[in-house]
Amino acid sequence: MRHTPAPCSTRRPTDRALRVGLTGGIGSGKSTVACLLEERGAVVTSADEVARDVVSPGSDGLAAVVAEFGEGILAPDGSLDRSALGRLVFSDDLRRARLEELLLPLIAAEAWARMDTVPAGQVAVYDVPLLVEGQMQDLFDLVVVIEAELELRLERLTERGMTRDEALARMAVQATDEERRAVADVILSNSGTLEDLRAEVDRLWSTRILEPGTIA
Repeated sequence: MRHTPAPCSTRRPTDRALRVGLTGGIGSGKSTVACLLEERGAVVTSADEVARDVVSPGSDGLAAVVAEFGEGILAPDGSLDRSALGRLVFSDDLRRARLEELLLPLIAAEAWARMDTVPAGQVAVYDVPLLVEGQMQDLFDLVVVIEAELELRLERLTERGMTRDEALARMAVQATDEERRAVADVILSNSGTLEDLRAEVDRLWSTRILEPGTIA
């Protein structure tokens, strides 16, 4: 496991929660790390969860997406068929950019509203795949990047039902490992066992997040 060295502890704000940006490529294991941080007391906001909420049935977000891409992206029950939408946008740069133009402001506003409810002295983690793509790094007190070997990521994604080509296509439109490393305060490798990862999260929590007397 690799952990970027920390010359000093993370400076903690006194008037709000510590904001941690958690990111990594698809299949890297961000959700697992988010769960481990949550176990240690962090309050996690998931960009994927927020993204689903802003296009829930009856929402302005869903109406905007349907107006742009047509009713073929709807499931029989009127909810968004994310697979159908994905097939449209991930192979078309212009369509993907248009989707992001519609939804990213809604996702960002809702995510920050949720994070702002975390009390001062606590830890607010934003699990966000597009941190680098959205140039969000300066919004956080600490940026944590999760990495994993390519073949392992592909294996995880095929277990979720993606084909190898679909997984590679998703990776191709995301930031590169080098681009993520350039903004990272901490890099964790998730190519080993769960226990390996748990130990690295423990180290992250104790050396860069936890400050005695500030977190219950």
